[in-house]
Amino acid sequence: MRFLLLALIAAAIVWFMWAPSPGRAPDPAAAPAPLQDSVKAAVETRPVAARGTLAEEEQSNIAVFKAVGPSTVHITTLQSARSLYSMDARQVPRGTGSGIIWDDNGHVVTNYHVLEGASGATVTLSDQSEWKAALVGAFPDRDVAVLRIAAPKEKLRAISIGSSKDLQVGQRVYAIGNPFGLDQTLTTGIVSALNREIESVNQRTIRGVIQTDAAINPGNSGGPLLDSAGRLIGVNTAIFSPSGVSAGIGFAIPVDEVNRVVPRLIKEGKYTRPALGIQSLPPQAQAALGLGKGIAVAGVVKGGAAEAAGVVPFRRGADGNVIRGDVITALAGRKVATLDDLLDALDEQKVGDTVVVTVERDGKPVEVQVKLGAGQ
Repeated sequence: MRFLLLALIAAAIVWFMWAPSPGRAPDPAAAPAPLQDSVKAAVETRPVAARGTLAEEEQSNIAVFKAVGPSTVHITTLQSARSLYSMDARQVPRGTGSGIIWDDNGHVVTNYHVLEGASGATVTLSDQSEWKAALVGAFPDRDVAVLRIAAPKEKLRAISIGSSKDLQVGQRVYAIGNPFGLDQTLTTGIVSALNREIESVNQRTIRGVIQTDAAINPGNSGGPLLDSAGRLIGVNTAIFSPSGVSAGIGFAIPVDEVNRVVPRLIKEGKYTRPALGIQSLPPQAQAALGLGKGIAVAGVVKGGAAEAAGVVPFRRGADGNVIRGDVITALAGRKVATLDDLLDALDEQKVGDTVVVTVERDGKPVEVQVKLGAGQ
């Protein structure tokens, strides 16, 4: 017992001699030398290694982004909503997308589906200034729409227009947009395939679409797809993905199509397709009659282009039997097998143009001169 008591007293004396006084920091000099050296090394700034010259590919990426970033805008769509506490209506954010500054007059090109169902839109430029946008015109068949903002010319950097007819699979492309609302995002990739087909918002087939593996996500719609020179070659419009995010398969409307539609939307506020002035037989009726490829003319519009050119429709005789009429097989030298083919061929013409329409009549090909009218 006495031995245990002496041991406790000795331990207390040692603790009292070595323990720091209250309010007094431990003496750094008392710390072991190796610990002092390691703490000193930890707080010293490490020297920065020289980066060297950026790779040529990196320099190209940077140059394209600097050149085209200011031509890419962020679009916020709006919808009307009523206050919970009054009958007042106000506009609230609905969704986001991307857009392209088309010219210094304030015209902005985007996808029609970005604006579909919205009651308004605002455009945010790369300098973060916001502008109320007005709808100029839209063409749902090609998923193209044009807005206009009243921004001063010095704030508007129009994009450089390229060509899509000479694209090759494997060439480098860039996509700029606002995926998930994140401004000014650049992704890179290649042209993965050409001449793809996708469906527009109104179930029309869009042909000649560009496929790319550049990451395209929700919010990229309406933004530019660019070649390595920073020229617009397509408008990003859709992705193929089971999860709803980029899976390496994105689609863009080719710029040649966009460049054909947009000027007419700006000038006329709508895209007026040239028309033949016919009604076509439904595919089921055409198949039941044993007709091959082409568009069987079920009727002609009174006073329309086809009637004036002498196109003969299918009709019923006095005995109730179907009397065979004309089947359109080509327009302006372009073969047409379906109604979509015919509409695509008409899209390449203008109202008032005179074109050669090839019809099958009594088993023989006949060429008819038709002056195209205006569609509805």
